[in-house]
Order: sequence, then structure tokens, then C-alpha cells
Amino acid sequence: MLELSILGFLAEEPLHGYELKERLKALTGHVRPVSDGALYPALTRLVAAGKLDQHTEQGASAAPRRVLSLTDLGREDLLERLRHPGQAEITDQVRFNTVLAFLRHLPDREEQAAVLRRRLDFLLTPTSFFYDDGRPVRAEETGDLFRQGMLRVARATGEAERAWLQEALDVLAQPS
Repeated sequence: MLELSILGFLAEEPLHGYELKERLKALTGHVRPVSDGALYPALTRLVAAGKLDQHTEQGASAAPRRVLSLTDLGREDLLERLRHPGQAEITDQVRFNTVLAFLRHLPDREEQAAVLRRRLDFLLTPTSFFYDDGRPVRAEETGDLFRQGMLRVARATGEAERAWLQEALDVLAQPS
């Protein structure tokens, strides 16, 4: 997901490393912080693979800074990642939000809709944090106040997301 986020932010505009890190932190930092030990090796891999260009610019009042921009190969990689997110990118909320953050870069509305349909299909499958003999436990079925809270919040969030996904699919189905 880190590489998808890097490619996605750089598809919008060239950024220097610090700006990129701040945007990554804003996107998922409260849930999954991005360390320098993960970010800079990922940038090095993407540059080596020809997906990013880098050049040095003089900083306004600081030392020179490395500015990164997306190459055509990087854009192709971004679009491929958006067209075909892995199962974890569909089922994990934080990962799916990362896909959503950049899904607008896919130029084909049907491809966008296909990704949203996969998420909606996942959300329509009955599930729970807790099970009784293989059956999902509902909030009303547990006597545990705290588990009940988890289940109620998850249900409300799921209902809101399913409603939004259906609305978005309806919009994407309209002629552009």
C-alpha cells in the first residue's frame, strides 16, 4: 500500500520527500505510521525500477531537497494496481481507503465501478468479529457491553459504506 500511495500522490504533482511523507502520514499515519525505514527504501526501489524520476532543487531556506515525479512507467503501474487491487486491498478498510484515495486516476468508469463492486460484494457477506458454532454473532446476541459496542459501530459503518458504494455505482453507471 505504501507504493500505491507514493505513486498516487506523485500522479497528482511532483513532491519532495518531506511533502510526500506528510501526505502519507495524513492518509494513514494515525492507523499505520510510515517510518523513514520503510519510505526511503520504497522510493529507492521505485526510482531503480524507472517508475519515479528524481532531481535535486535548492530549498527556499534549507539544504537542497530531492524532488520526485512519476514516470510513464510509474503511471502504468499505478493504473494496474488500481484496476486489480488484491483481496487484502478489498477486505481491509485502511487499505481500501488507500485505493479509494486514488481511484479517480483510473480513466475508465467501468473499471472504477468494478473495484467498488468487489468491495460491495465483500460487505454484503455476513461476518462478525465473533462467532458461535461458525455463525456470526450479532450485537444483540452478546451480553458483553464492549463487544456489543464493537459490533454496533461496525454495523453502522458497514451500512453507511454500503449505501455510499451503491450511490457511487449508480453515478458511475450514468452516461458521462
